[in-house]
Amino acid sequence: MSDQTVMIDARGDGSVEVSGRHVSLHGLIPPHGGTLVDAMAGPERAAELRSLARTMPSWDLTPRQLCDLELLLTGGFSPLTGFMGPADHDSVCASMRLADGTLWPIPITLDVDDDIAGRLRIDDLLALRDPEGVMLATLRVETVWRPDRGLEAETVYGTRSPEHPGVHQLLEATHRSCVGGRLEGVVPPAHYDFKHLRRTPAELRAEFVQAGWRRVVAFQTRNPMHRAHLELTRRAARKVGGQLLIHPVVGMTKPGDVDHATRVRCYMALLDRYPPATTRLALLPLAMRMAGPREALWHAIIRKNHGCTHLIVGRDHAGPGSDAQGRPFYDPYEAQEMVRAHQDELGVGMVPFQMLVYAPDLDTYLEEDRVAAGTRVVTVSGTELRRKLNTGDELPEWFTFPEVARELRRSYAPRDRQGFVVFLTGLSGSGKSTIAQTLLVKLVERSSRSVTLLDGDVVRKYLSSELGFSKEHRDLNIRRIGYVASEVARHGGIAICAPIAPYDALRKEVRAMTAQQRAGFTLVHVATSIEVCEERDRKGLYAKARAGLIAGFTGISDPYEPPDDAELVVDTATTSAEGVADLILGHLETEGYLRTAAAVELAS
Repeated sequence: MSDQTVMIDARGDGSVEVSGRHVSLHGLIPPHGGTLVDAMAGPERAAELRSLARTMPSWDLTPRQLCDLELLLTGGFSPLTGFMGPADHDSVCASMRLADGTLWPIPITLDVDDDIAGRLRIDDLLALRDPEGVMLATLRVETVWRPDRGLEAETVYGTRSPEHPGVHQLLEATHRSCVGGRLEGVVPPAHYDFKHLRRTPAELRAEFVQAGWRRVVAFQTRNPMHRAHLELTRRAARKVGGQLLIHPVVGMTKPGDVDHATRVRCYMALLDRYPPATTRLALLPLAMRMAGPREALWHAIIRKNHGCTHLIVGRDHAGPGSDAQGRPFYDPYEAQEMVRAHQDELGVGMVPFQMLVYAPDLDTYLEEDRVAAGTRVVTVSGTELRRKLNTGDELPEWFTFPEVARELRRSYAPRDRQGFVVFLTGLSGSGKSTIAQTLLVKLVERSSRSVTLLDGDVVRKYLSSELGFSKEHRDLNIRRIGYVASEVARHGGIAICAPIAPYDALRKEVRAMTAQQRAGFTLVHVATSIEVCEERDRKGLYAKARAGLIAGFTGISDPYEPPDDAELVVDTATTSAEGVADLILGHLETEGYLRTAAAVELAS
């Protein structure tokens, strides 16, 4: 540990400042206690590091790395003092312990590209910056290395399947090289939302002491809370004779989850439903790995660092659900077994709960294993909840509270009022542009929403005129199209895109980009054969490509990767452009993005 790393002893004579007051942490009983790492440099050292910044190599942190850095700097990841090297990484993967034997189940590494890895030397200072270029911390390089990602996937996640979101991130979106070393914080990552709910571990510990809370139950969540969650958390607090910390994750969660701003508004709306002075809400800037049992144990360690004595562990805690064949990645109560096996060593008690179901004839919630034979029960699955939000159906009062429903409606309009993207992909000459023009006219006629056409040739002229046709430039062109289209859809408009878009990974990236904006996405593969496309080639591009006059031409000297996730597959050799446009309109009606003529007439 560097000379600038400060240790706060929660059982010693240390104190922290809360709301302008110094609160002593002396006398707090375990497991509130324990040593917290505070890797923030003092003012003089921070100024010195800023003055050295121009001579340092630097790395712009990804969103996941920003989350990890914040919890490393504030002690949320205590006892870690920096990003792991190979000894700790390999030990954690193999045995869920650091090299010194300390219990720790999840690798925390800093992956960087090969260019920066090749320029680093041992004992260098590496500046770590946010997306705006602000230096947040420095890392003293102790090692530059390459982990075995496949082995990490197998040991940490129990699978190499890319359908697991954590494995996909690890194998598909992580650089090969890693840098390990100790951190010195210069300035904490900036947050401008819900600042009154953001508390460091030391601040939360001090607030618990000030309030006289000696037994604190943490509730981990990445979803909105409904009536069942309220009942579950109330029961958990009563069970241990303590108070409740609602501690939702507001970093990276599972793709498709409700955005954190909507969720936090739901939590705030729910707080008045708890007895006074029994419940607090604080936000956790954690990047979840969805690692199931190991992650549940990790959550317990993190909550201990934040001053909690107990953690609620529910069904399939921190699991990603099932694969495409419906097979769950983890057993439903495997996470509970993992935490139970280590809770004595950890010093955090587990409060296990099964899924709660509602018994309407009894007007109460029951744990699913305690439902008597013949008792009628009802639930609303995540899929059913999304369907109701998409269609505008009322949410049952037994399921959620009116104030929570209102917050969800603010962010999730019914599909017939949402923006959406229609993305056409296919070879040059397949008919994409003609379909797009026809669809544009029909949508303008049918919908009151604004419609924007992003045709491949037009985009190349006005948005990407400086780009060539290398794979790097093609990817950048599609990202630009995807970004503009997702912004159009985010504001309730309709975007029609008609590039060639030959690479599957980029099309999926645009789909994900659109989903993040809570907008619809329809991929249309215009699967017209290359022979037909060549016959239509008025510009002679295919002939020039076959003659070697055009390099990297899709379908000739560069591949086209047919999509495996297209909502529609059409062929303009057998179906007219107007016919294809009508098929797309029919699909949009079926999915609820457009109202049928009968529905429009009924509404009027």
